[in-house]
Amino acid sequence: MNRYLDLSIEEINKKLKNKEIRPLDLVLESFERIEENKEYNCFITLDKDRAMDRAIELENKEVDNLLFGIPIVLKDNMMTKDLRTTCASKMLENFIPTYDATVVEKINNKNMIIIGKTNMDEFAMGSSNQTSYFGNVLNSYNKTKVSGGSSGGSAVAVSKHIVPFSLGSDTGGSIRQPAAWNNIVGLKPTYGRISRYGLIAFSSSLDQIGPMSRNVYENALMLNLLCGKDDKDMTSMDTDEDFTRLIGEDISGMKIAVPKFYMNENINVEIKNKVLNIISMLEINGATIDYVDIDYIEYSIPLYQIIALGEASSNLARFDGIRYGYKTNKTTYNVDDMYKKTRKEGFGDEVKRRMMIGSYVLSGKNAKIYYDKALRVRKAISNSFKEVLSKYDLIIGPTTTDFPYDLGEGNNDAVKSFFDDLLTIPVNMAGLPGMSLPIGFGSNDLPIGMQIIGGRFDEAKIYKLASFIESNLKGGN
Repeated sequence: MNRYLDLSIEEINKKLKNKEIRPLDLVLESFERIEENKEYNCFITLDKDRAMDRAIELENKEVDNLLFGIPIVLKDNMMTKDLRTTCASKMLENFIPTYDATVVEKINNKNMIIIGKTNMDEFAMGSSNQTSYFGNVLNSYNKTKVSGGSSGGSAVAVSKHIVPFSLGSDTGGSIRQPAAWNNIVGLKPTYGRISRYGLIAFSSSLDQIGPMSRNVYENALMLNLLCGKDDKDMTSMDTDEDFTRLIGEDISGMKIAVPKFYMNENINVEIKNKVLNIISMLEINGATIDYVDIDYIEYSIPLYQIIALGEASSNLARFDGIRYGYKTNKTTYNVDDMYKKTRKEGFGDEVKRRMMIGSYVLSGKNAKIYYDKALRVRKAISNSFKEVLSKYDLIIGPTTTDFPYDLGEGNNDAVKSFFDDLLTIPVNMAGLPGMSLPIGFGSNDLPIGMQIIGGRFDEAKIYKLASFIESNLKGGN
């Protein structure tokens, strides 16, 4: 088998321009790698025939950008016209969208090639990829461990070099956590940076699509493609910048904050020590590091449980067995009975549990007791982050509290998946950009990720620091 997909994007681009390889060669290599790595279960739907047709069509076009002809995969909660989109749920097992998500349109406009849809936690509800109707995704470094979630399939597809890029979505850590556990770069952009049109909603005020990649530079390239104002998403922002522009710049003089909460006793000692090594390296190279308090951050998980689950119960109300998706085959006596049986059969246990909690939170006077109060505390957390970031360029800390755990662990624990995202949820609460960057391995040979958090629309600054750390680690420093 050829190994073109192990080359850098610049090297692949040069070979395409010189006609040394064709887009079809890259597509065929991706599908060979899918076959080699089938046991990881990182795909739900493949689109081989259309991908090959698209690759052949591109042979007659000018190679006009670095991402031209590059295979990419999408988390299976993004609409793809005429290609099954399931959200890893029985409820949408046979759903074929009639339109593309905005990010899909952007990918097609740059002549990238979508080869399939990746496995995920059902409706993005989970942190281990164990709630999928289509089975577990296995960790790319140890097949007895979870991949992380909910974008586990997208993370593993990049980690196993099936494709150079994937898209995930992040509501409370669903890009960053599996990126950390599979040794890749994953960015959750500023809320509003990328259009959510065509993303099947979990929690509309928290969800954000983002790029997952092999390295920092390629991640920035992908963000260049994805961002921009979209009239079909009123929360999207009009931004136009090159996110690679600060990569390679000196970090001397940067001021970086480390939240004390992110280095507490709940963090695995090996992970904490890896982060401390990075802190020492940054200080040696002229950065100033201070430990800080971020007010109310310790309430992020209960806030997430109220806000995200409340919004989820509202968003998933559309799946009723009438308009589209699964419908019960059992005898029903009225509309309410049909709704009840359809949802009982169509949704998995975790989704049903979260919808019931969310419905309770929003019902009657509970909306003011819980939801409205949670929004006020969320605003206070956002203001606390804003205050810290007015004095510091960036915030850093671990991405996860621990290493990936054994398959099956936590399946009967209703709160474990929330605590898996203890360090990532605050970023979503504040609507800020956050990246998980690989920084090494533990004694168990499992990867460790470090989180870099910036102010609103400060992604370029995140890439600057991340690329410096990445290059120093590769140099063995």
